[in-house]
Amino acid sequence: MITLENVSKAYSAGIPALNDVSLHIDQGEFVFVVGDSGSGKSTLIKLLLKELEPTDGKIVINNQELGRIRHRDVPKFRRNVGVVFQDFRLLKDRNVYENVAFAQRVIGTPTKVMKRKVPAVLSMVGLAAKYKSFPKQISGGEQQRVAIARALVNEPKILLADEPTGNLDNRNAWEIMKLLEEINQRGTTVLVVTHNLEIVKAMKKRVITMKKGVVVSDERMGDEDEI
Repeated sequence: MITLENVSKAYSAGIPALNDVSLHIDQGEFVFVVGDSGSGKSTLIKLLLKELEPTDGKIVINNQELGRIRHRDVPKFRRNVGVVFQDFRLLKDRNVYENVAFAQRVIGTPTKVMKRKVPAVLSMVGLAAKYKSFPKQISGGEQQRVAIARALVNEPKILLADEPTGNLDNRNAWEIMKLLEEINQRGTTVLVVTHNLEIVKAMKKRVITMKKGVVVSDERMGDEDEI
């Protein structure tokens, strides 16, 4: 599903942002990526989205080697990789329905299909009744649910969540993580970058820990484990 083979990424002379990283994530896994600022987590996400190119190494996602994907085919590749950010990135001048529908419009989904899929995904994230609301009219937790719905409406095989609880209070953070777990249980591979070690410890998933561009541990959390 996701494979990195000896991947490095250097922005300029000096210490690389990623240094000889190799890892494999199977279809249907739920994986946390943790580490201090500057550990390489954000660079990893950008490489997986093909926003950046590795300096060395190979990345394969959904049996596609990213280095062989032509520039014009990148949007098609990204349809199978949903992404959720810390700051939601919603369109302020469009309501909840239109924010989610936007992801379908850009790939030319027929209106008939859109009218079926958008309400379905909003229902899944618990926002069916808020479809006419604008971002400023709903809470931070609800805005993140809209962002998740938008990421899922095209039915990607992979969902990348970059600090999805970073702007939320504890209650909303837990609700978002429970939603991500439900999404994973439906078959979507979920990779979450986070600083929230309380959640990571409680959820007992696979945890990849990075430090200065290197994977320093990769293990499944158990009751006795500490990060």
